[in-house]
Amino acid sequence: MNPYRVKTSQRILVIRNDKLGDFMLAWPALAVLRASLPKAHIAVLVPAYTAPLAEICAFADEVLIDPKLRGNWRNARALVNLLRAKSFDAVITLFSRFDTGLAVWRARIPYRLAPATKLAQVFYNHRLKQRRSESAKPEYEYNLDLVQYFLRAQDIAAASPPSPPYLHFNEAEIGVLRQEFKQANSIPSSRRLIFVHVGHGGSANNLSLGQYAQLIRGLHTHGGHHVVLSAGPGEEPKVQTLASQLHGVPHTLYVSRDGLVNFARHLQFCDLFISGSTGPLHVAAALNCRTAAFYPRRRSSTALRWQTINAPERRLAFAPPEGSAENDLAAIDVSAAAVEINRRFLMR
Repeated sequence: MNPYRVKTSQRILVIRNDKLGDFMLAWPALAVLRASLPKAHIAVLVPAYTAPLAEICAFADEVLIDPKLRGNWRNARALVNLLRAKSFDAVITLFSRFDTGLAVWRARIPYRLAPATKLAQVFYNHRLKQRRSESAKPEYEYNLDLVQYFLRAQDIAAASPPSPPYLHFNEAEIGVLRQEFKQANSIPSSRRLIFVHVGHGGSANNLSLGQYAQLIRGLHTHGGHHVVLSAGPGEEPKVQTLASQLHGVPHTLYVSRDGLVNFARHLQFCDLFISGSTGPLHVAAALNCRTAAFYPRRRSSTALRWQTINAPERRLAFAPPEGSAENDLAAIDVSAAAVEINRRFLMR
């Protein structure tokens, strides 16, 4: 008998309780787990602000909210109370933290798997060496490796990752939403919609507003386009400043005030999404939108490590050239980037 197998009626917890982009990069792993174990109960542990998207994830049956209380011990105690009541058979921790490690150990979840990194690994009875600090492959592949390791331990053949999109809304409803959006903002129906998102969570450097303005002015399409400057709560002043630099460029400010799911619904109808390496980029990619993104060259933040999960032919990535500082996005030639974006996505 395989000592690593959990019982047949598996209740599995997957933990990815850090930022929005990190959670979206867990969707291929969740999809493989769901396809490989169609009868299992799969729960995800996420922070409150990513929970609305977790609730509509087709690969999860239940969403648990990390209370994120101040202090590892305090948060761990709250998590133990939450997890004990759920009687999970296994936990797959995609991102290792001390408080969650302590909680799953104290909750006595029988099978506990995490990356073999950081002090938190002592709380797990199964570990996988990944060396993520080397950033040798995309984050979503590191997540997949953990799920595939778990499935091998169960003597279960892992399903192949599905093709994108991983997130999708009803096409007819999105078509109506696109039409309503254009009418509300007096955008001609024939114009392509290019979303540009300059907001940033701060985990990686971003282009300056001046660079974004220069990039936008360099975009060209057959038949014309309209630029949508998207923003989340608190980001409106930044997009207003950018808008003031776009003289002669048709543009609209779209400030999302109705939550992540409604924001994602708007992204599904965009013809192109442009941003830095940030959470909304990975939401757009999960929808299999065309994306153009700007990354530092720092090892922990590269375009390879944070590669998006849309189809390869639907993504472009730009970074500072060799010889410039790793974090110097000012060294990126945005005029050349605009030419490449036009060639790949807009002039067809």
